[in-house]
Amino acid sequence: MFDISFSEFLIVAVVALIVLGPERLPKVARTVGHLLGRAQRYVNDVKSDIQKEMDLDEVQRLKKEMEQASTTVKDSVSDLGKQFSDPLKEAQESVESLGQQTEAFAKDLESSTDGSTSGSGDTQAHAEGEAKPAAPSGQTAAATADSAKASVEAEHKPINSTS
Repeated sequence: MFDISFSEFLIVAVVALIVLGPERLPKVARTVGHLLGRAQRYVNDVKSDIQKEMDLDEVQRLKKEMEQASTTVKDSVSDLGKQFSDPLKEAQESVESLGQQTEAFAKDLESSTDGSTSGSGDTQAHAEGEAKPAAPSGQTAAATADSAKASVEAEHKPINSTS
């Protein structure tokens, strides 16, 4: 700490013994020891306080970084949510328009089966690319839709290869 060699320390001790005398030297040595101990504790306390402040600053810096990271994650999650909600809205609109088209088709089919013969309904089915016979004139649109669904399921039914 002060770079005092043993020979220098020995010279200081001899001078102290001569100046203070043998009676007071042990008390002075004890007092100097206590003062040096207190000084070391004070220096250690200051060092630990400085270290705590540095750690506190580091913790605050880490806290700011974590807050920035969390806002970045929140922003990316909200952007991702928007990316998913847009296609979902489009799909919902497509399904709704398909439902409206189906209802319109069912009404057209119902009106054509109510006011026409089975031959004209067969012509309409062939004109739309379907090879289904026309429904009898007494059948409703729901029954027609059910029969169309059953025929589609029959067309798409897997072939059982086992005997």
